[in-house]
Amino acid sequence: MKDYMISMFIDNELDLDEKIEFVETVYADTAVKNETVHLLQQEKLVRAPVVNRIPAVEIGIRPKNIFPSWRPVAAIITGLAAALVILLFALPGQKAPSVPYRFVIYQPDVNGIEITGSFTGWNTIPMKKMGATGYWEIMLDLPQGEHRYSYILESGQRIPDPTTLKREKDDFGGENSILDLHIKV
Repeated sequence: MKDYMISMFIDNELDLDEKIEFVETVYADTAVKNETVHLLQQEKLVRAPVVNRIPAVEIGIRPKNIFPSWRPVAAIITGLAAALVILLFALPGQKAPSVPYRFVIYQPDVNGIEITGSFTGWNTIPMKKMGATGYWEIMLDLPQGEHRYSYILESGQRIPDPTTLKREKDDFGGENSILDLHIKV
């Protein structure tokens, strides 16, 4: 019978009075039992029916005579509060400041390189060759946060940034570099 009651308790198939009786029966430790019973009694109070009306109290003045026109005022205040909440959530928040970031890669044997990443919506942006040095660069203003990106060589080959150690596998069998950009205050 005890195992059956434990199963019923675990499956939440007992009403609150049965749970109290179960806890009092099962727990040998009085402190644990008393705390559990106390919590279950609080839950009973929380689940009790809600009072639908406030009992009338005679104080010589009837409440409806204090502010006979409170409903229109309350409606106006409620409307203004709702409008304020809508405005607060509807107005665009301030964007985090952008951080200028220079991407550089050394690829002397190619005629073109593009960069793609989460900050471009995975669209490609061509990079500029820096003279005859073999370096390619681009300067972008990026929002603060974590960004994923890779370089695309003229052959269509995607490569992660060789200067960035933090990487992850992408869904196409390649790797993306991960860049953490945060302004230090």
